[in-house]
Amino acid sequence: MAPTAPADAARAEGFQRVGEVLRQAGHAHAPRWLEVAARTSQEAADALGIALGQIAKSVVFRRLADEQAVLVIASGDRRVDERLLAAAVGPVGRADAAFVKARTGFAIGGVSPVGLPGTPTVLLDRQLQRFEQIWAAAGHPNGVFQLTPQDLQRLTGAPWADVVQA
Repeated sequence: MAPTAPADAARAEGFQRVGEVLRQAGHAHAPRWLEVAARTSQEAADALGIALGQIAKSVVFRRLADEQAVLVIASGDRRVDERLLAAAVGPVGRADAAFVKARTGFAIGGVSPVGLPGTPTVLLDRQLQRFEQIWAAAGHPNGVFQLTPQDLQRLTGAPWADVVQA
């Protein structure tokens, strides 16, 4: 099934790209276009009527040693612990909007765990495994897609990590 997209295709290029990646991977759920932008985990959870923790939020950092993008897919009800993250990947700093767009191909608020250009370092927050069903951004602040934690690992090939605050 093709993703449902808005009329402004240029605005939704990332949404279309994620939909194609999911289709090619044989993922059971096409991206869904929300009537409201969900730039935060809370906005996404409210729009979907689900628990905040079921949102698989994308948090991008800049690894200081090599300027590599580090993408953490974290449970929406948790904060990434930069000390734990640094222990896993080396010292990191905050990524600004231009860095996020350049390294992930998506704007902040719509960074998807799939359809990424290049090879950013990706880590999956183990706390997402608390849920049978989770939702991730689909390349645009209005786009989301449904999956399981197992689907997330299969689609990304990324390892599970303990990188959030207790």
